[in-house]
Amino acid sequence: MVIWYSTAASIGYLFGSVPFGLLLTRLFGLGDIRTIGSGNIGATNVLRTGRKDLALATLLLDGLKAGFAFVIVFIASGERDIALIAGACAFLGHCYPVWLGFRGGKGVATYVGLLVFASPKGLLVGAPVWLAVFALTRISSLSALLAATVVPAGALLLGETRFACGILLALSGLVFWTHRSNIQRLLRGEEPRFGKKS
Repeated sequence: MVIWYSTAASIGYLFGSVPFGLLLTRLFGLGDIRTIGSGNIGATNVLRTGRKDLALATLLLDGLKAGFAFVIVFIASGERDIALIAGACAFLGHCYPVWLGFRGGKGVATYVGLLVFASPKGLLVGAPVWLAVFALTRISSLSALLAATVVPAGALLLGETRFACGILLALSGLVFWTHRSNIQRLLRGEEPRFGKKS
């Protein structure tokens, strides 16, 4: 069983560490995405290049990292808990890819991808919160932070397993950690709204 968990963790991390935002922007001649905007490799920063198509592709591919890792490991092992470890480690791989000196994205799309495939109950709780907050504020980071706050407890109330909720709680905590600079800007009232050039 230990071998299964370690294998799942390795598979998930490798899936998650593929820097799609960086690869796509380089492939289409836009240079190194890490040199513009926030320096992040995620979809929000890719959008700052003006290429909405590449931003959407990055969003979808980053989301599929955790989802595919979960599905592949679940098919191979038949154990949801083991597959959840793979999905969680895909999140870690996205945020801390070894290929980029452990400096990756902030993990929101990857977290959502895991919810889609592994915990629809968590998605059912988080998605409306994200949509409502974003509609009111147009601030992506605030929407993500508030959605991440309610996902673990909300999923538990809807009948999600304690193990899965423990994973979700850990990932929500990591979302706050990866967004710590955003939190500082939010507290200062300086976090940009969606559509505002940085």
